Amino acid sequence: MNIKENLKYTKDHEWIDVQGDTGTIGVTDFAQGELGDVVYVELPAVGTAIKAGDPFGTIEAVKAVSELYAPVSGTVTEVNTRLAEEANLVNQDCYGDGWMIKVKLANPSEAGALLTPKDYTELVGSH
Repeated sequence: MNIKENLKYTKDHEWIDVQGDTGTIGVTDFAQGELGDVVYVELPAVGTAIKAGDPFGTIEAVKAVSELYAPVSGTVTEVNTRLAEEANLVNQDCYGDGWMIKVKLANPSEAGALLTPKDYTELVGSH
């Protein structure tokens, strides 16, 4: 299982890479592995306001459909449109080409409350 040291994580298995006031969000390697082959991802439109802890989209795999939860509050500034045609990028490269949305953070301090890589490792180690 791949857990990146430079990211923050949620208990719901999303990751965020915060650079200044922008965060790139996706699902973790653990999540994509548990889901299996991802066949569809539904994401919000650019300009959509998201709230930390609330669903912002869904991810559909052969085995299950799961909601995606926002790690932080903010406004969607970019959506990975490649996922509409290539949802399996989430399986192939969840931390790279399989990213989902970018948001302008409403409150950058929210990211400080998320799980560290060590915390997330302990969380998934208990599964």
